[in-house]
Amino acid sequence: MSEAEAATAFDVAGKLGFKQGDLVQELGYDDDVDFDFRENLEDGIGSELLTEDDQDVVDGVLLWWRNGDGDLVDALVDALTSLGGNGVVWLLTPKSGRPGYVAPADIQEAAPTAGLHSTSSAGVSKEWAATRLVNRRKQ
Repeated sequence: MSEAEAATAFDVAGKLGFKQGDLVQELGYDDDVDFDFRENLEDGIGSELLTEDDQDVVDGVLLWWRNGDGDLVDALVDALTSLGGNGVVWLLTPKSGRPGYVAPADIQEAAPTAGLHSTSSAGVSKEWAATRLVNRRKQ
């Protein structure tokens, strides 16, 4: 890996609050995800993203979500299944004007019902918006 590639990988993982050795589970994977983003995140944490079938306790969950994928509250509750006590959920939704766009108001409505609180967002992809969600007790 070149220095530039290493810096990009660190940038992506660092923006999301992850570091080398963290376990991150990926939910909602489909052929429209940002593959460069995924690859840079994997490089930054030093391992592949875990799948829905993995049962490890994880430091974070990456949830790709599109309008029409079902019930967001249910998906967020499911995302908490493997999440460790200090873990975070990063909800990735298509940006405004893209197919599957999810309005921020929908996220703000669903998060508290699932026991989560939106704390910030991060610019990590040209096509996807990232919203950081944490347990309401741990803001």
